Amino acid sequence: MISRRRFLELSGVSTGAAIASHSFAASTSAERTDESSLPSSIARLESRKSEARPITREEREIRQERARQLMAESSLDAILMTEGTSLRYFTGIRWWGGERLFAFVLPTKGKTFYVCPAFEEGRAREQIAHAPEGDQPDLRIWQEDQSPYALVAQGLKDRSIGAGKLGIEETVRFVFSDGIARAASQATLTSATPVTAGCRMIKSAHEISLMRLAAQVTLAVYEAVYHSLREGMTQQDVGALIDKAYERMGFPGEASVMVDEYTAFPHGSTTPQVLREGSIVMIDDGCTVEGYQSDITRTFVLGKASDKMKQVFDIVHRAQSAALAVAHPGNECGAVDAVARMCITGAGYGPDYKYFTHRLGHGLGMDGHEWPYLVRGNAAALRANITTSNEPGIYIRGEFGIRLEDDMHITENGAELFTPQSPSLEQPFG
Repeated sequence: MISRRRFLELSGVSTGAAIASHSFAASTSAERTDESSLPSSIARLESRKSEARPITREEREIRQERARQLMAESSLDAILMTEGTSLRYFTGIRWWGGERLFAFVLPTKGKTFYVCPAFEEGRAREQIAHAPEGDQPDLRIWQEDQSPYALVAQGLKDRSIGAGKLGIEETVRFVFSDGIARAASQATLTSATPVTAGCRMIKSAHEISLMRLAAQVTLAVYEAVYHSLREGMTQQDVGALIDKAYERMGFPGEASVMVDEYTAFPHGSTTPQVLREGSIVMIDDGCTVEGYQSDITRTFVLGKASDKMKQVFDIVHRAQSAALAVAHPGNECGAVDAVARMCITGAGYGPDYKYFTHRLGHGLGMDGHEWPYLVRGNAAALRANITTSNEPGIYIRGEFGIRLEDDMHITENGAELFTPQSPSLEQPFG
């Protein structure tokens, strides 16, 4: 699936043709930038790939056992998942299959089983071998003219839970869950989110270390690219530099780049944009380290910031700091959003969502957006080792927007950011 950042980048390529003559792209595009022509700040970057330790099979066994505990607490007899990050989280399997069902079923008691298209058996066994119970998997295959849903139903019956409660992972396609409901008509299908999110929200020390590394890599890329910016560049030029910087550091990453009035669009615009002296620039970006994401936004000015820009930056900075101060175990997710929003509306940028147009933050892990969400009305309590974004913003349509986003780790006694806060628009990295 294409990300929103990459969508904006690719969309801008076609619309940017009209300003190509003013673009720096001839010398900085991904296709033409070789190592000898890299800006010095990017050329100095070094790979940190050796610091990233993969998640082990033993860790996934622990995850499955934790899932079984949560399933028992929720009176679930099994959970089912298909391709996606939950499947990778619990098994390590990276799958793509389109309209053909590949499913993993984890019972509360008894052996796991898989349902797989017959022609994909070789690829499945290759990956299942590295999953828990992968030495002797229960793999049930179906031919193109057969029903995979009947195999799911039979697997449940074989474990004496044919009439039990089956939790469906939240991203499973409707066509799959509907097919299962029809084939396993005696079973009760319900949400597996209390289990899958319940496991994934609480990060291990290993997961935290991978996310910390991802955040550090992203900030290093930002700083190197910031020192490479020149008047006349387009957002595609900046994106190409970011690609090169991540390549130097050894991890895949991407970015959306917004300039001037388009910084007031929180997720960017496909309109062609060019950096000028005095331009305000917003970069929203992340990378992946062993499957774990970073998501950081920096806003800065190419040259001198106006007094209004500085004032708005200070308000957003205070809101981020206030949220960090109250984000501790036991506090409600919605209360953290409320504190940041009060800072912004109290400074005259209200009411409500008028200028701070989105929630304060979202969970972060193997997905860029996952549970929990720091949003009004969410009474769920924060717990130690939850990770979220902390990203207040003020967006003034027709003028500019400012967002500061860092990744936040809830600790036993409070919260920390994986990266230092940005100190100012003119010196964003101190």
